[in-house]
Amino acid sequence: MTGPEAVTGSGSEGAGAVPAAGAAAGIDGSGTDRARCVLAPNPSPMTLDGTNTWVIAEPGSAEVIVVDPGPDDAEHLRRVLAAARGGGDRRVAQIVLTHGHLDHSAGAARFAAMSGAPVGALDPALRLGDEGFAPGDVLVAAGCELRVVGTPGHSPDSLSLLLEADGALLTGDTVLGRGTTVIGPDGSLGDYLRTLDELRRLAEGLRVLLPGHGPVLSDPAGVLDYYIAHRQERLDQVREALAAGARTPAEIVAVVYADTDPAVRRAAEWSVRAQLDYLSSI
Repeated sequence: MTGPEAVTGSGSEGAGAVPAAGAAAGIDGSGTDRARCVLAPNPSPMTLDGTNTWVIAEPGSAEVIVVDPGPDDAEHLRRVLAAARGGGDRRVAQIVLTHGHLDHSAGAARFAAMSGAPVGALDPALRLGDEGFAPGDVLVAAGCELRVVGTPGHSPDSLSLLLEADGALLTGDTVLGRGTTVIGPDGSLGDYLRTLDELRRLAEGLRVLLPGHGPVLSDPAGVLDYYIAHRQERLDQVREALAAGARTPAEIVAVVYADTDPAVRRAAEWSVRAQLDYLSSI
């Protein structure tokens, strides 16, 4: 399979076994003053601890924004709605998708029906009852302002959300809480490298990154420096493998990703294909 149906999560190049329950417990409920995580029960080598659904509101607001409802899991969506209501009658004003991969978006239609809220996304095909938005737009709801930052690369429709009041950036799968992001069949390494450069500039004013998988990151600049250096290192390794005679993605994976968990070997091949496409374009 190719496309969003096959790309079910981060595809972390450094992912190994499914994390222990204790690690996941530290992510559920984490966040900032205005953003709280509800962790979906879909852990895997591709999704790390599971998908992070973010519930965002100014303290005391009667509304919330929900980012990435996650998989179409009824119990998870009930937990998200309960967190959104906050023990009272807060309402969900807006649902936002960071991108269309199913571990982030499959529950959106059901959650929209449960909450009565519209679904917004960069991809018009993912919107429900929403006129949509574009990079640079500011979403004003739940007493908060969220600036839409276009961050293509992992997928063409990937976005991040700047919650300036908390010095936080919600990164979807563009930056993960652990490991590094795979460029899926629908992604572009060239776009991703440009995205990382843009986020590195933005990081000077940030305190935390709130990823779509894994724990909160408290050193945005350091994380992005690592991501940029890691991508360049991988490209150098692919060049070396090609010079040594490797030709197919599988042959390059056997050299460059020799220590990668077999469970994410297919994801490593996706990344190699993206690297080869990039190298052929420069």
